[in-house]
Order: sequence, then C-alpha cells, then structure tokens
Amino acid sequence: MSNQRSRDTDIEIALRRALHAAGLRYRVHRRPLKDVRREADILFGPARVAVFVDGCFWHGCPQHATWPKNNAVFWREKIEKNRARDCDTDARLAEAGWVSIRVWEHETAAEAAERIATLVRGRRPA
Repeated sequence: MSNQRSRDTDIEIALRRALHAAGLRYRVHRRPLKDVRREADILFGPARVAVFVDGCFWHGCPQHATWPKNNAVFWREKIEKNRARDCDTDARLAEAGWVSIRVWEHETAAEAAERIATLVRGRRPA
C-alpha cells in the first residue's frame, strides 16, 4: 500500500488539465490555512475554494468502498479516521470562509471540472 501515489494521480492530473482548459488558474498541493496541516490538491486562493481528490478505498466512497477481509479491524479504523479527518477539514475551512469540494476518483474529470468552475467563478471577488 505504500506504493500508492498520494499526489499527481491520473484523475488529479486530468482534473487540473480540464480546469486549466476552462481558463482557471490555481495552486497545487497547498495549505488553505497556515495553522492546519492539511493540503488541498487544488487551491483557488482569491475565490477561497479548496479541492480534494479522494480515492474511493482510502476515503470510504459510498458507492465503491470495500472493506478488506485481511486485517479488517485495522483497515476499518484507518478508513474511518480518514473520513473523520475529511469532515474536520471541511468544517475548519468553512469556519474560515472557505468552501471545500470533494471529488471522488471515479468521477469524470470533465464533470468535476464543470462543477468546480461554476463554484469558483461564483465566488471570485468583484
């Protein structure tokens, strides 16, 4: 499992390409809040939008989550901690005026990019 990529996954790169093609500019792998040790995969600073690309296994996707049979207790606890951390991150960002968007790895980049672009354009400062 340590060989799994945590950055620059196929869906993340496809999503960044789609967002760039839509004319949006962004930062990659940055902390939205300096005092919180969590990085957004894609960050739109002026619009205050943080995008997180979540893997179906690691973050317990409601559609595709699988629970391993080997070492089941460990993996269930690990995935549940990831889910709790995701909720905490979303709450901290919302408290600071940010919007977080979660994109599942099974989503198409085009659909996710459209959803993100609409939100970012609506939140840009005038």
